[in-house]
Amino acid sequence: MPAELAVLGLSGILMLVHIFTATHYKTKQYGADWNMGARDEDLPPLNDIAGRLDRARGNFLETLPLAIIALGGVVLADKTTALTALAAWIWLGARVIYLPLYWAGVPKLRTLVWGAGLAALVYVLGVLLLA
Repeated sequence: MPAELAVLGLSGILMLVHIFTATHYKTKQYGADWNMGARDEDLPPLNDIAGRLDRARGNFLETLPLAIIALGGVVLADKTTALTALAAWIWLGARVIYLPLYWAGVPKLRTLVWGAGLAALVYVLGVLLLA
């Protein structure tokens, strides 16, 4: 299996970690009835940690389609290389590091880690479109 597909598979696990972590802290704040209900009621803003985890989840879900396009695209186009595989692992590593940084409220380093992951995906997109 190409490394790029392995990274996409592992990103599915990371997506579940994001979803369940954010939901756990939202449920701690709003209660089990909220979690199992229709969630139609107006609620107070999330506390700091629950809010950060919810935003981190949203950020991951915003960037995951780009990863699917780039990494899946180079596999489908038979343009995988050692560098696209490395870029895939860099993206996944950056995303794994990003979650605890955001959770802990680390502002600048978090953004640099996000940028490294994005740069890795931009490289793979370049290979897909230009190579």
